[in-house]
Amino acid sequence: MSDADADAEVTVEFGEDGLVPAIAQDAEDGEVLMLAYVSPEALERTRETGEAHYYSRSRDELWHKGGSSGHTQSVEEIRVDCDADTLLYLVDQSVGACHTGHRSCFHRTIDGENVGERVFDPDEVY
Repeated sequence: MSDADADAEVTVEFGEDGLVPAIAQDAEDGEVLMLAYVSPEALERTRETGEAHYYSRSRDELWHKGGSSGHTQSVEEIRVDCDADTLLYLVDQSVGACHTGHRSCFHRTIDGENVGERVFDPDEVY
């Protein structure tokens, strides 16, 4: 691979549904915060604004992370996996990423043990 190939912009391979999964990871400590889906429009808005935008499959609409809660994700870098079908957003997370009040959506084990930090009360936010 030439240096030119290494620096060429990657074409994201959106799935048949027009979406690609995106993992949000804390840019500073590496904690995985959440997984969501991104449409071409969501990716474009993320790149334009510097804040994470996703596509809500349940609401069938573009979603600005933190638009209602104020718990935004400032995107420091976007990475693409080797197949160009998954994104990694390296973010600076404001307060918590999970609508349950936890810092990360991955706050419990498969056995149901809570291993995450609760950083806000969702009843006060939503």
